[in-house]
Amino acid sequence: MYPLARIVLSSLKTQIRSMQQMKARDIQGKYAPDFHDKYGNIILLSGTTFCVATWFYTITQIGVQWNLSPVGRVTPREWNEE
Repeated sequence: MYPLARIVLSSLKTQIRSMQQMKARDIQGKYAPDFHDKYGNIILLSGTTFCVATWFYTITQIGVQWNLSPVGRVTPREWNEE
């Protein structure tokens, strides 16, 4: 049991040491913003604006009649029996 406990403790110490090193690296290093941090929201907003404008134009300007009901607009004609 002693060798097993020694292996487990050694492994645990190694893991703790690596976590401490990672934490020290985070504290020391300065965070530099990347492309997505700089321009991500601008690109998202411009894409959303483009899509909304395109759909607005499509719905209002191309002349599609959107499921208009014929009720009250169509009058029946007399039946022609010849």
